[in-house]
Amino acid sequence: MGKKALIVWGGWDGHTPERSAGIVADLLGRHDFDVTIDSTTEAFADERLGENDLIVPVITMSRIEKEELTNLIASVRAGTGLAGFHGLMCDSFRNEPDYQFMTGGQWVAHPGNIIDYTVEVSRPDDPIMQGITDFPYRSEQYYMHVDPSNEVLATTTFKGDLFDELEGVVMPVAWKRRFGKGRVFYSSLGHVADEFAVPQMATMFERGALWAARQ
Repeated sequence: MGKKALIVWGGWDGHTPERSAGIVADLLGRHDFDVTIDSTTEAFADERLGENDLIVPVITMSRIEKEELTNLIASVRAGTGLAGFHGLMCDSFRNEPDYQFMTGGQWVAHPGNIIDYTVEVSRPDDPIMQGITDFPYRSEQYYMHVDPSNEVLATTTFKGDLFDELEGVVMPVAWKRRFGKGRVFYSSLGHVADEFAVPQMATMFERGALWAARQ
């Protein structure tokens, strides 16, 4: 029997949440996941939430009710996987530090907006990164507040063009982490759905999501 996944999309339209959710659903479907897509955080309040093997939030700058967040956190702590990307997971609920504690990071800036930068692989032997080498990328270069317990898989190095104090700062791009019995994967790539056309970006997320779901 296939695994179960829940994708919940919403928030700021600039991140193309509905299209990105559809791409993720297709990706998981190719791995025989039974995928449910919802467009409201009310899905997180479902008493059966923990029956999912994977939850993928595709939500930016939104709000979540206390009971919804409590149930989401409890489900991941109990063993449900969590995977996401860009601000659609790590800028979902700015007012909720408990959520940020679970995800392992929170977006705070993207100096220069859409720019060219390099993604540097820091764990080439990890199964999620295997065969992927450093690659150029054009998107928002995320500056984040991150949890030091994250197992960092890829980074990017900032230049001091706009803020000279950022020259040489090495920032995590992708990580995996434990949260209770649950597995959490995150990649800061994926500002819009079109970025899934970049093979390295799509492969990292696909493998990370499968890892989180113990597939």
